[in-house]
Amino acid sequence: MQSFQAHGGNLAWAASLTGGFPHEILDFSASISPLGVPASAIAAIQDHLGNLGHYPDPDYGELCQALAEAHHLPPNWILPGNGSAELLTWASRELAELSATYLVTPAFGDYLRSLKAFSANVISCPMAIEDHLQERVDKANGSDPSWSNAIAPPLPPVLGAAGLLLNNPHNPTGKLFSVEAILPLLDRFALVVLDEAFMDFLVPEQQQSLIDRILEYPNLVILRSLTKFYSLAGLRLGYAIAHPDRLKRWRQWRDPWSVNVLAAAAGVASLRDTEFQHRTWNWLAAARLSLFNGLAALPGLTPIPSVANYFLVHSEQSTVALQQQLLKTSQILIRDCMSFPELGDRFFRVAVRTIEQNQQLLEGLGRSQIR
Repeated sequence: MQSFQAHGGNLAWAASLTGGFPHEILDFSASISPLGVPASAIAAIQDHLGNLGHYPDPDYGELCQALAEAHHLPPNWILPGNGSAELLTWASRELAELSATYLVTPAFGDYLRSLKAFSANVISCPMAIEDHLQERVDKANGSDPSWSNAIAPPLPPVLGAAGLLLNNPHNPTGKLFSVEAILPLLDRFALVVLDEAFMDFLVPEQQQSLIDRILEYPNLVILRSLTKFYSLAGLRLGYAIAHPDRLKRWRQWRDPWSVNVLAAAAGVASLRDTEFQHRTWNWLAAARLSLFNGLAALPGLTPIPSVANYFLVHSEQSTVALQQQLLKTSQILIRDCMSFPELGDRFFRVAVRTIEQNQQLLEGLGRSQIR
């Protein structure tokens, strides 16, 4: 049995180690909101159960209109997908046609999977993780991420017609690249694919999204996810924002009806649920800060300040061993970072959950650390 997971959220694997059941595991490995699915989305799913006998609208008109309203864009600039992972596949197919794809690392494992599927020439651009470990604890105040906005992606000189794949906020560090840092890259690369899967966890005035600049740059693709902020991971729902000509090409590549009727209905309801959005932002600000301070206070652990709903934590001991100890003693699952080659066995990632659940994690970590 493998000792690490390429993705978080594998509760069946975790339960196999504890001898228990998946529902008994407290999951900190997947960076999904702990507030659960919005009640509005549940109601929408129930209202559309009668549509299960019909094919979805192949153009997803209502969902595209809701997304267009949310982002003040024409609907034909938006393509829903079976999670943003599906759309990443088509973006990678285009990136693989270029001379090279520059990838800021450590990076989400699906990036390499999708790029390798099309034999892309990948050039790794490592971040200096050690520099972030030296940041002062008082920079962790999630209500003001301006300390993070000056960071620029670490990129060497670009040769030929190359592409760039970058996520913002960065996963797994939680760093936020500013709009000012990214815009010049659009002139250097033939194609820039920007994964903003966690951007909606920032309050609107702190976001550094390029969505409002998309109409100016036909070489820009933005990927978004609805599964993390709205706890819809099981439904699989994401979307791409890009020039209509590019999205028309993607439609010709993919299977029809990739988004089911229940996911589309839940997406429309969630996007219009402003009360849930504000409740999420209010939860995260307090829970993130208290979790950071708690992690920083534990001997042998150094969390990196983050603007997102997760922390990358350096450990003085083996994180694979710590992960298994934590599962067996507390039935809590953290994400080891063995699937990130640049990080290895001295880092783990944890999601921000409720303040009460965060406290369970801190107590479990205190009990599980190997002396």
